Amino acid sequence: MQKNKILLLVCLIGTFFIAGLFAYRHWGSQDSLTDRERMLSLMPADESAVVFLDMADLRTTPFFAQLFQWAPKPPPDGEYAQFLKSTGFNYETDLDRLAVSLHRQKQGMLAFAVAEGRFDRTKIEAYGSQFGSLKTADGKTLFAVPLSESRRKVYFTFLTNNRIAWANDSTYFFQHSTDGSQAEWRERFARLAGTSVFAVLRQDSGAAAALAQQAPGGLHSPQLADLLAQLDWISISAKPDGNLLRVGMEGECVAESTEHQLKDLLSGLVVLAQMGLNDPKTQKKLDPALREGYSELLRSADIQQVDRGASKSVRVVFDVTPKLLEAKQPETTADPVRPGH
Repeated sequence: MQKNKILLLVCLIGTFFIAGLFAYRHWGSQDSLTDRERMLSLMPADESAVVFLDMADLRTTPFFAQLFQWAPKPPPDGEYAQFLKSTGFNYETDLDRLAVSLHRQKQGMLAFAVAEGRFDRTKIEAYGSQFGSLKTADGKTLFAVPLSESRRKVYFTFLTNNRIAWANDSTYFFQHSTDGSQAEWRERFARLAGTSVFAVLRQDSGAAAALAQQAPGGLHSPQLADLLAQLDWISISAKPDGNLLRVGMEGECVAESTEHQLKDLLSGLVVLAQMGLNDPKTQKKLDPALREGYSELLRSADIQQVDRGASKSVRVVFDVTPKLLEAKQPETTADPVRPGH
């Protein structure tokens, strides 16, 4: 009898231990996540790109304060002004974090976003209810708000009192997978854990072409576009550091030859840009302070190869200093980096 009691006690202890371990892994691991990680875990796993912005972090930095003073402040348009009046929400002061996923399709870009901040839920839901609402698959109220001068609508719902989910397609809330635990995305989010702003692009035919088109005129290069098209992932990040902004860009692929070619090409483009800034004609066109700002950026450029075994990357890091914000921008479009012009 005594042995049976001991055996029963051991079984009960083992049962409670296993139950406790399961509960910790199921709920405790979620509780240990940061707000940032929780938001990113909600991003669909099959997206083309994910963009993250930590406004709460940025507001505490000198660079952001200077950037905010420098940036133009157009008055809010009629629709946004009405939204401000009706809800009291101002993204400049009330938005803390924003995560956006983008999914490229033939009929257009689908977007899903999660925002955290200080929301007056009653006012925002009242604003949305005037346009109509419906229930999501899990019973949440989904509001449909029409876009100005368009038949299209955007949809939003409260996940918690301080977290809103938004999409331009209602199917995100009924059918679309939000399994953000996919290892490939999670690994890249972890690499960018210390940054305030980042974008991660999973390669498709349009992403590389779009990035190549954004290069300054003197840096347009078919070879660069071709190499970007061979990358599997592209990440862009930024983090204020005192009164400067540290920007990082990384292109990831599996071919070592692509890695070497991309590093050599980017190094050559930096040299060409520096030559262009030192050209006498360029010096006449550019405000001296602006030219010095560009020069500081190029001098800070650090181009590295990163080998993670099966994954090969080229990483470029450079600093944007206050001189670029303070300098007078040219009235006409000038190319400060094209040598000989």
